[in-house]
Amino acid sequence: MTTQAKPFDVIGRSQERQEARGHVTGDTIYIDDLKFPRMAHMKAVRSPVPHAKIRSVDFSEAEKVPGYIGHLTHEDVPKNTYTILTLIGVEPDEEKVLAEDRVRYVGEPIAVVVAETEQAAFEAASKVKLDLEELPAVFDVEEALKPDAPVVTHWGTNYFVYEGHECRRIRYGDTEKAKQEADHVITGRYQMSPIEHAPVETTGCIAKPEADGRVTVYTNTQAIFFTLDNTAIILQMPTSKLRFIGGTVGGGFGGKVDVITEPLATLGALKFGRPIRYVYTREEEMQVSSTRSASRIYITDGVTSDGRIISREVTTYEDCGAYSRHTPYGVTKHAANAAGPYTIPNVKIDVYCVYTNRPPSSAMRGFGVTEASFALEMQMDKIARELNIDPWELRLRNAYRNGDERPYRKITQDATLVETIQAAAEMAGVELSAELRAMSSNDREGVN
Repeated sequence: MTTQAKPFDVIGRSQERQEARGHVTGDTIYIDDLKFPRMAHMKAVRSPVPHAKIRSVDFSEAEKVPGYIGHLTHEDVPKNTYTILTLIGVEPDEEKVLAEDRVRYVGEPIAVVVAETEQAAFEAASKVKLDLEELPAVFDVEEALKPDAPVVTHWGTNYFVYEGHECRRIRYGDTEKAKQEADHVITGRYQMSPIEHAPVETTGCIAKPEADGRVTVYTNTQAIFFTLDNTAIILQMPTSKLRFIGGTVGGGFGGKVDVITEPLATLGALKFGRPIRYVYTREEEMQVSSTRSASRIYITDGVTSDGRIISREVTTYEDCGAYSRHTPYGVTKHAANAAGPYTIPNVKIDVYCVYTNRPPSSAMRGFGVTEASFALEMQMDKIARELNIDPWELRLRNAYRNGDERPYRKITQDATLVETIQAAAEMAGVELSAELRAMSSNDREGVN
């Protein structure tokens, strides 16, 4: 019996976004649209310096502000350590929810104050007196790895350790031998600055205590169960006591996977017995929310005169900022993609996750991979210029095919890179030669 295949009801058809109508009509509900009786406001007391010991914190003047309700310090947080990476098995834990003995970047939260109005919370936070002993700081990734650099981490080195190594490493073939055999050795240095997500709706939440002892948290997180789990761990309470409501993010791009506001707002709701609103100002969003990490990438390629890349060496320094968050994971992704979508027989990759006294970096739209792609494609254009080879041809001749082994020992399957390049050329109005148009991801005939 032959069954009739059902027609596609999504692929190839225009589909209305589920949230589109609410956005254009103004019916979508955001955090700022929510109001609850007796709702109080939370604001952070932040470090004004990049690196310092905390001698004391004095709330006496803040307590005089009309509308002041109370404050929280590290002593109030049951497990005063962010647990973002331990849920996926990456350690060590090192970032404090509220700083204890040391601050490591400008804007690091030391305490939070709660007040009747947002204006009162701002004023109270500004009147908290901090006694800080400023320490030397480091802001450059290569400077941070020097023996005499100020130490950012509590474990004594300014780099994350990967399987006993100071960087994430890939070794494939013999790059030194291949460089000697190459007709050309072409180098490049590429730099990306930190990139802020700049969402239209800033990071924030409202935590509302319920009569049954639970807390309902309205949040614009991108990862609601991830955020719920981390909040429960930090507050040392069962997840059954928490109800998280999300859905509308207001722009995230990766930055709103950091669990920053929810634990403290929930703790405040439990301590003061009223709804707590903790939302970043635009200034806070730009200055202290995590960014895509800054990267410095060095590439050395051994290339034959006909454009075959026979050796590629990549050394990358990813600026983690003061704490890990998601950067150690991004470094692993970077290393896996640092050779690019090209088949190169000899590859050496070293990617450093470097700690500096900058705000922590984290996830953003393909983080780790995006930086690698930027640098590598700039390098490919440089090779094409120096060898006077058409850049389309250079990419097609080196593009990986089905069956090719990647530097991390995985066999390429279902590759469509060649076909994608050909399609892109056609869309861009570029006339490829008959030889290049005849290339396929299924064979290497005429390539080597």
